[in-house]
Amino acid sequence: MSVLVFLEHHGGEIQKGSLAVLSKAAQLGAGDVAGVLVGSGVRDVAPSAGRYGATRVFVADDPALDAPLPQPRVDALAQLVREHGFETVLFAQSVLAADVAAALAARLEAGLNWQLTDLVARDGELVGTQPALSDSVVVESGWTSTPRLAIFRSGALDPVEHGGGEAQVEEFTPAIEDFSRAAEMLEQAHEESTGPSLEDAEVIVAGGRGLGSPDKFTLVEELAKALGGAVGATRAVVDAGWYAYQHQIGQTGKAVAPKLYVACGISGAIQHKVGMQSSNVIVAINKDPNAPIFEFSDLGVVGDLHEIVPKLTELVRQRKGG
Repeated sequence: MSVLVFLEHHGGEIQKGSLAVLSKAAQLGAGDVAGVLVGSGVRDVAPSAGRYGATRVFVADDPALDAPLPQPRVDALAQLVREHGFETVLFAQSVLAADVAAALAARLEAGLNWQLTDLVARDGELVGTQPALSDSVVVESGWTSTPRLAIFRSGALDPVEHGGGEAQVEEFTPAIEDFSRAAEMLEQAHEESTGPSLEDAEVIVAGGRGLGSPDKFTLVEELAKALGGAVGATRAVVDAGWYAYQHQIGQTGKAVAPKLYVACGISGAIQHKVGMQSSNVIVAINKDPNAPIFEFSDLGVVGDLHEIVPKLTELVRQRKGG
């Protein structure tokens, strides 16, 4: 079994989600686990993938590949699959990875399974686990042919070091198709933010319409900062213009699985539930004792969040200060 993992990078580091998928590939007992890095100035970070199970990393390092556009990466991955015969290609969920995986599946006429939460080897075949029917059930899925393509749900896996040394680096020059050069990135905007991203955060504090007004989101932000976590929001809040879309959690937003999820003023509609129910511990603060979110919370606090959240924030700060 040979596995290729798309390693997404940012700021001179391989992203946590990619390393987690690489770890899972190594756990499968595959004989050949390789990573691929495509971009500019990425060669120096490639060897570190060895600690997470990669035996080698293919590197396409070229200033022309600096922009995070999907099509040149599709060309690079398709070339590696054809030249080296990789049977499986794995991705960690992201906007870029979704574009690359979908286009690669079309290019190779390969099967693509989406939103996997696990992957195991069984009787010589790979079997994926994924939620279905708005996360109300879990199903197993497979592939009828190779190469097999799969994207793992954000937060479903944690990176695990396997104690290996540095991975062998193999540089290659992908043949970029003419149509892959048609798109040009004129400008790349970066959000100014502090703290971890939603995908990487071990703690998330999320706010809903129960906050009452957009200015009350400072309560959520302060608690998240005290806990060293990220801020999330419901679709209703985002649609109302209270908070930016990139913080939306739920069926039409991001799926997260932090160790701690604190829901402030969130009713717990199914559309939001499917995006956060995989959290390890869920704490809900809501003045309505009949709010649906209490049905799947580990700890429920019935009361006025405008009084509870500031006190909780102060207690966290005192505990950390001590």
